[in-house]
Amino acid sequence: MNERKYAALVEQARRLGRVRSEVWQRYGSVAGVGSGLRDRQVRDQWLAKGTHTRFGVLANAWKETVRDAMADIAANMEAAKVQVRRAIDRRTKDAAERKRMFTALKADQWATDPFLARQMRKRWKRGHNRIRIPLSTTVAPTGTLRLILRGGRVEVHYQVDASRLRSSRRPGGDRTIGVDKGYTEALTDSDGDHHGPRLGELLATESDRLKERNRRRAKLRSIANTAARRGDHAKAHRIRSNNLGSVERERKTARHRSQVRTEIFTAVHEVVDKAATVVAEDLTKRFAGRKTLGRNVNRRLAAWTKGVTAEALRNVSERRGSAFVPVNAAYTSQTCHRCGRFGRRSGDRFHCTWCGVVWQADVNAAINILQRAGDPDIALHTPHHVVKQILQDRTDRHRTRLPVQDSSPAPAERRANHPNRSAMSNE
Repeated sequence: MNERKYAALVEQARRLGRVRSEVWQRYGSVAGVGSGLRDRQVRDQWLAKGTHTRFGVLANAWKETVRDAMADIAANMEAAKVQVRRAIDRRTKDAAERKRMFTALKADQWATDPFLARQMRKRWKRGHNRIRIPLSTTVAPTGTLRLILRGGRVEVHYQVDASRLRSSRRPGGDRTIGVDKGYTEALTDSDGDHHGPRLGELLATESDRLKERNRRRAKLRSIANTAARRGDHAKAHRIRSNNLGSVERERKTARHRSQVRTEIFTAVHEVVDKAATVVAEDLTKRFAGRKTLGRNVNRRLAAWTKGVTAEALRNVSERRGSAFVPVNAAYTSQTCHRCGRFGRRSGDRFHCTWCGVVWQADVNAAINILQRAGDPDIALHTPHHVVKQILQDRTDRHRTRLPVQDSSPAPAERRANHPNRSAMSNE
């Protein structure tokens, strides 16, 4: 972006600002309500009358500006009508009069009614082309900006080129570590270490809090709806305004998500402290089999934490110079890492029926994930039923190498082959 290109963009923005001002001046006022024109009709009129020629911009640019401005006008008008309907409820209890006002308001015929026109002038916000937002940083945002309004604060988000960012001075380890995503803790590595132990507590506490809060909000909403059906619209409005707001709810949700992100990113940093290569399951796939887990468990398994974990694994590994290797994690939590056979998992314990050993389930899965990185037969996108068939074929081939039970030698031959066993039996 050189100076000439930047100056050209500024000039085009200024000209399109004139287009937007023209639309608001003609159709964003009380006088323009009666026209009932849509954005396409406005464009056709401007083309027929030659109005567009004085703007000095390309046709696609000014047409899209007209469409966007007309949409803003309609949205602001509908938002004003919501407040005017409440004013009508407070003004009169006569059903016929209220119906007449509601009908006129819906049909955009409110300009001839003194009360409705006065209320709409008071509530209808006019558009502005430019809003100056002071920033609390000396770094100027670039590119496409996203403005987020959160609790009276404006957040300006923008994209950055990751390749131009300075890498972290905190180096990673020199080993290859497999990790398994968990619920009670964020990650469990193939060394048996658990990272992010507070994750399960955070998710369970927030889930239970939301359950109780939503139950109470549903009760208040029912009371408000009952009051509205009885005609007590003032009470219904007080409940919806004072008890069913979203400011406090969004603030607590943002704080909870921030705590979860901190716990997950801290866990990933602990893994990268000792890993030059991090092997993890492919977290872009959807959860499967959640219907059988129960209502409370399904509510606590927040799906968005999986995306945060995937983001943390990729970003932290990239910043600290470690490699991130996603693998196919099908049946890694259901097979024994030592013999490869299927076993039984109960909670955080995995019982291998062949080896007769009980493993910590997440550690067993992390070791399987680490071994899956070098598996020549199971690729990242191999379907799960194909993975199961491959694992079963391997165990079957291993089982066929064992002696067949029907072809066992005679007792004398067994004693000759196993003298210790013979001595033990003679004793």
